[in-house]
Amino acid sequence: MIQVTLDYKGEDVIAFRVQGHAGFADSGEDIYCAGVSAVTQTALVGLYRHIEPKPRFHKEQGFLECTLPAGLNGAENQKAQIILSTMAEGLLLLAKDYTDYINVVVRRC
Repeated sequence: MIQVTLDYKGEDVIAFRVQGHAGFADSGEDIYCAGVSAVTQTALVGLYRHIEPKPRFHKEQGFLECTLPAGLNGAENQKAQIILSTMAEGLLLLAKDYTDYINVVVRRC
């Protein structure tokens, strides 16, 4: 199962972590892994292209973690939240429809 953790501070997403595999099909052919990867990696690309300072991230096979830098100014945080809230909504919808393969945990920091 894919485990997604979304960390919130107040209403803002400040970090996310994705780990595991859906186990639906072989690696490289799993549509659930592909969907989650597409949503999260697109968000990471968006953050890297549109905010300063850049977020911290760590990526390896079956794992992606991203944390926003502390102290983003208002405009930069607003851009980050548009990207991350859209990502979160997409992941929550996937998890709702595919409960056997994707789980999303929301943590309040």
